[in-house]
Formats: sequence, structure tokens, C-alpha cells
Amino acid sequence: MEISSQINCHIVAMPYPGRGHINPMINFCKIIVTKYPNIFITFIVTEEWYSLISSENLPENIKYATIPNVIPSEFGRAKDFVGFVKATLTKMEGPVEKLIDELMMKPSVIVYDTYLSWVVGLGNRRNIPVASFFTMSATMFSIGYHMDLLAQNAHLRGNLSGKMHEQVDYIPGIPSIRVLDLPTSSYDGKGQELLDITMDVFSTVSKAQYLLFTSVYELESSVINALKQKFPIPVYSIGPAIPYFTSEKNPSSTTSIDEPEYIKWLNAQPKGSVLYISQGSFLSVSRDELDEIIAGVHDSGVRFFWVARDETVRFQKYGCSVGLVVPWCDQLKVLSHPSIGGFWSHCGWNSTKEAAFSGLPMLTFPIIWDQKTNSKQIVEDWKIGYRVKKHDQCSITREEISSLLKWFMDSGNEEVMETRRRAEEIQKICQFSNANGGSSEINIDAFIKDVLFHKYS
Repeated sequence: MEISSQINCHIVAMPYPGRGHINPMINFCKIIVTKYPNIFITFIVTEEWYSLISSENLPENIKYATIPNVIPSEFGRAKDFVGFVKATLTKMEGPVEKLIDELMMKPSVIVYDTYLSWVVGLGNRRNIPVASFFTMSATMFSIGYHMDLLAQNAHLRGNLSGKMHEQVDYIPGIPSIRVLDLPTSSYDGKGQELLDITMDVFSTVSKAQYLLFTSVYELESSVINALKQKFPIPVYSIGPAIPYFTSEKNPSSTTSIDEPEYIKWLNAQPKGSVLYISQGSFLSVSRDELDEIIAGVHDSGVRFFWVARDETVRFQKYGCSVGLVVPWCDQLKVLSHPSIGGFWSHCGWNSTKEAAFSGLPMLTFPIIWDQKTNSKQIVEDWKIGYRVKKHDQCSITREEISSLLKWFMDSGNEEVMETRRRAEEIQKICQFSNANGGSSEINIDAFIKDVLFHKYS
């Protein structure tokens, strides 16, 4: 792998092998090389992940490097999630260390996904600074980092069914939150298998040289400030790490023969009339629940755009007279389209940031892990959405879904209009943070200057 003589800094990017982790890491890398053309980035993935993402065009200064498929396949990881996580912690270190030793230019820093905690030890052995890159919210990080406080207050492990509505108001910088809205690992039986692993991961972060949050500082300032007080290392909020730079170059409103059919469909819909529905790319709802949701959406008569991946055949019996079902789309481009008026989301952090950046009100339908916490932030802290399941229901009927969608997408609904105005305020905050002189740009610049200073000092 040839590296130009003009390169003055080599960054190694080491993402956790999952779509929701790889995407923000690659977006961050693209932002860096756009701003700093003398930086070269080696992006490490497994051979399987390389086959999934190698068709994407990368800037010249970013190159993939692969390790063998030493972990279970991406296509089966949901069946044994705990086993998959353990494999990423025990099987990848050797091949990655070998690869780094063989690179043409010693890395100035390794930017690693926080959950690959073994990179800290690798960096120490090779005398390479490491930056912990957290792909969830700063709120989620703080909850994970302060699990000892949850344990002291009997809000961790064991049967918490009688405590789900108790308020957790003792985590620095985090607004009061119900036990029910904590990450599911705190109280869910299956998730508790990951607790020891998670606590160990967070305990290693202070041994890194930098901590990076994929968040907009203004949206989580109190928790980020509290963490800055806790950590002896620089803490940088680098912005949403979403592909806003591509949507700016190719705005959805333009017409072109190269546009996908789904954009042409959106172009033909009235402004703000379409509900975008996506339940994420990993864990999804049960088949029975999906059938109820499909029926409720159909019965509502609301225009919809649904990313259904492998489930498109289940929609056929209801027809799609007022909607479109696709297996995949450029999500940010769709969310930014003028015809989209709302977002039904599983509340993964990347989707949450893209909705905020697009100024959309949300219907939250969290399933697992950080999604419950993100839903709480959307509904209670930022006030830009509503929970689909009211009063902590275990399930929801098609009639309830139909009624909710009619109410949510009613252009004359004053309550939703106020939520929409609030979403537009959040949008401005996000966009200003990424603009020249915004908090995200300032933090990225400070991080790069810090890396370069230590390289030459």
C-alpha cells in the first residue's frame, strides 16, 4: 500500500464489526480527509465486511485493510449476540496487531470503537496513541460508565420488575430517567449477560489518550461537561458523524435521470405528507407484532415510505396504494426530502441523529439496548417525538397504530405542529454545529491538532 510523501499523519480506524458502528466511523474518516488532505487513513475491517462495503466510493486518502474472518458471520450474529461480542473481544486482536506491524507508515493514532477495548493494550505495546470512538450517545456512555452508581442504588441486576418506574436522578449531567428507560442490559435477563463485559469495556476508556463522542455538543452539553470533569484525557464531541456532506452535494430536490425510483416517487408526493418507517438493520420486532404494525399503517390511510429489507413480501396482501415499500434506501437523503413529514424509528443512535439533522418529529418504537434511552431523550429531553407504545404496553394493536398515525400526520394538529417547530429548532442546532466555526468543527480541529502536536513533540 503506497502512501504519498505529502502525507504527514497516518490514522488507523478500527470499527466494531456492525453496520451501526462502521457507518459513523467511515463518515468521520471522510470528514477528516476532506478537511485535512495530508492525512492518510487505513480503515480495518474483516474480509466479510470488506465484501459488503467495498463498492462504496472512498476518497483517495482512505484505504481498506482486511483481517481474516475470525469472528462469526454478520448474517448470523443476532442468533448469538453475546457469543459474537465475546468473539470481537478475543479473536480480532492478534490479526489486527499483525496488520498494524506490517503497515508502511507507523500510525499517529488508532481511532477505535470503544467496544473493542483490547486496542488500548495494543496501542500501549506499540507506543501508538489511541482514541476511543463511541458510536452511541454521550448519555448512554455516562450510564455505562456509572454502572457502579446503578448497583449502589439497587438499579442493576436481579429482578427489577417492581422498580421500573423509579427515577434515576444521580448520574452526573443526565436528566432524571426511569429505570425502564435505561439500556436494556440494566434490567433485561439476556442483556445482563453483557453487563460484566460492558463494565470492563468502560473501565478501559480512561487509559486511552482521547475520547470521541459522535454527538452534537449542544444536544448533550450537560452530560459531556460532566464527563470532561471526570476524565483525565481530552474529550471531544465530533458531531453526528452522518453523511450530511453527501446530501449537501446531491440535494434530494434535484431531478435527474440517475435518481432512484423511490426519490421519483417522493417527488410526486405533497410536502410533509409521507411517514418514513424503519426498524433498523439488526434486531427487529416479532412477526406477529410486524403484522399488526403493517395492518395498522394500511388501515390509517397515511402515506408511508417503509424500509422493510427482507420482509417486503408480507406487505403484498395489504397492497401499497398510498405507500412505497423498499428493501433499502439512502436514509438521510430520504429524511431530508420535503415530502417526508415524520419518522417512525427504532431509535438507533444513527437514525436518531439523522432525524434530528433533518428536523423531523418522530414516533419512537425502541426494541433493545440503547434504543430505550434514545427514545427517552427524543420524547422527554428534546421534545421532538412521541412513544408508539403508551403506558409501557408490551404490545399494541392495529387499531391503536392506525389512530396514532392519523393523529400524528394530521397537518392541522396543533400539538404535533408545536413538536415539528421544536424539531426544526433541533435541526438548526445540528446544522450550526457542523458549519464553519461550529462546535463539531472546532472539536474535530482540536483533536487533529492534538494528534499532530504529539506526533511532532
